[in-house]
Amino acid sequence: MTKVHKPITGNPLIQSIVSGIQEVKGHDIMVLDLRSIPHAVADYFVVCHGNSNTQVQSLARSIEAEVQKDLNDRPWNKEGVQNANWILLDYSEAVVHIFYKEDREYYALEDLWADAKVSEVESRA
Repeated sequence: MTKVHKPITGNPLIQSIVSGIQEVKGHDIMVLDLRSIPHAVADYFVVCHGNSNTQVQSLARSIEAEVQKDLNDRPWNKEGVQNANWILLDYSEAVVHIFYKEDREYYALEDLWADAKVSEVESRA
């Protein structure tokens, strides 16, 4: 896994998703660029976590609101909203994974896509 300490720029969807995460103070935001990986399910994964189930749900709502406002787009699919341990928002080009902190550590999604170019995005203070 190649880590880059700068955000992906130039992609309005990724920028809008990241802005929605930062708005609710999501933690350890990572953008995985999967475009060079054959048969990847999306061009990008955006991964973050919250410290409570309530924050995980708030992150999902914030992302949806930001993407709707900026791009007039909605996710094609949503999963995990009720339990809020791992919410998935599928925007086709980008799939957002919002974890509860312990679940993120357990599943280690970033490690499963070790061939991806990873950009760490700074959280807003």
